[in-house]
Amino acid sequence: MVRPRRIAKGGLVYHVLNRANGRLRIFRKVSDFEAFENIVAQSAERIRMRICGYCIMSNHWHLILWPRQDGDLSDFMKWLTVTHSHRWHQSHGTVGIGHLYQGRFKSFPVQTNAYYLTLMKYVESNPRRCGMVKRSSDWPWSSLVAREGLDKPIVLSEGPMALPRRWSDIVDERYGTSNHDSKLIETCIQRGRPLGDEAWTKKMAGKLGLLVTIRPKGRPVKEPKKGVCGAVEKVPLILYIGYQFFMLFSSMEV
Repeated sequence: MVRPRRIAKGGLVYHVLNRANGRLRIFRKVSDFEAFENIVAQSAERIRMRICGYCIMSNHWHLILWPRQDGDLSDFMKWLTVTHSHRWHQSHGTVGIGHLYQGRFKSFPVQTNAYYLTLMKYVESNPRRCGMVKRSSDWPWSSLVAREGLDKPIVLSEGPMALPRRWSDIVDERYGTSNHDSKLIETCIQRGRPLGDEAWTKKMAGKLGLLVTIRPKGRPVKEPKKGVCGAVEKVPLILYIGYQFFMLFSSMEV
């Protein structure tokens, strides 16, 4: 079955994530991280993609992207993942040995207000939440260190809204995001649900064909039948059995 092309509107900000196949550690050496950053930068030049933030971990990565035109997100991600997979296999001598990524990338749009800042904190504090560094800015493979002046090939966009002052300290407050915010974002990652307030989320879900992502999982609960007056109909078992005997005997020949 052919999967439908995603509706990725330009002008919206998206969180994008992909994981290595089988959670393989595809970023081991410094050169692995550097190669991926260079490919992201090349992808951004080809598609004219605005990159607001990112974080590269050992077996997955996060990108916060702000495409200009409809379809730019899909074009950007296609070139990025295909190019990275090809070059990674060539570099590691594994050409023809399976897929590098576990599947198609995951993405969801985010509202450009406090939810955007919460998402940025979630992404850039990832290494600290995982216990890999004491401060998020100690991790050299994220947009946070680029904001602090470390030379990177990826040119960061200023984004749809300015980040507050002392951003590095804010990222590390309570490991970047509260448990509630982290669970909310993780749900959006798993389901592709828009991240924002209730009204905006419903609007975007309808606009982007994502209504299924905001509905409860599982089959809807059926309501019991109601009588003429609206009361739930309940037939006692003894009456039901009596009725069945009546119908049986009335149909018998005398």
